[in-house]
Amino acid sequence: MKLSLENIKPDEGSSFKILLTPNLNEIYYWHFHPEIELVYVEAEKGIRHIGDHISTYEGSDLALIGSYIPHLNFDYGVKTTVETVVVQFRQHFYEDPFYKQPEMQQIFDLMERAKTGIAFFGKTKNKAGALLKNLNGLSSFEQLLLLIQVFQILAESKEYTLLHTRPIASHAVIKEQERMHVIYKYVEAHFQAPIKILNIASEVNLTEAAFCRYFKKATKLTYTEFVNQYRINHAKKLLMQQVNVTEACYDTGFESLSYFNKIFKKITGENPSAYKKRKGLD
Repeated sequence: MKLSLENIKPDEGSSFKILLTPNLNEIYYWHFHPEIELVYVEAEKGIRHIGDHISTYEGSDLALIGSYIPHLNFDYGVKTTVETVVVQFRQHFYEDPFYKQPEMQQIFDLMERAKTGIAFFGKTKNKAGALLKNLNGLSSFEQLLLLIQVFQILAESKEYTLLHTRPIASHAVIKEQERMHVIYKYVEAHFQAPIKILNIASEVNLTEAAFCRYFKKATKLTYTEFVNQYRINHAKKLLMQQVNVTEACYDTGFESLSYFNKIFKKITGENPSAYKKRKGLD
């Protein structure tokens, strides 16, 4: 759970560093660095943990992470094939005179937005991801041109979510982020059991009432809503593996099929049977 400061050196003859599938899936690497980081990952399913934002992704993910924002390696815990492209840039690279030309204004604005983290989805994610996978084998100059092209795609896109995370600023911020990780790991290990707020509250040394206030303020969700979202994400994975609706219900900790159907529809907009049918699994 220790938060590590990563020391990054640019690639030889380059102003940035590229990492291709570093194979850290067995290592819990919770870290931060002054460099801005662009991450694209392809995997069946994984964890996106950036600052105090925690979610899962399926298939692929693309994120732009600002300076000093702690984050977990995107391949952590992935048991299937994973492909990752990580590009790390100097903290203030976009403040160089080159990026202050009028043609670069959108990229400058993108980097300003990235200070609190951005996740991209849809066609933007797919198009940018495909380009990033072509970085290997190019000269440093060609890599730079390609990255500028990717930046422009991201800068012009409307397919993004602002993560509203915070850079490392104080011991209090680090402590809060570590507390959120304890909560997430607890949910990961116990989501199939009945929800007992007192148990998780004791894990982070809070009273039940204090925990509920803290968690609602930190995530904008109740703890029950958070656990149910995690359960539904897991249920979707089971359904994709041809598990029937009843098994998916009880294997993810729900004690009532009717309640499972209700929560599934509330979160996804459709009931489990319709989800399976839409995916061509029925």
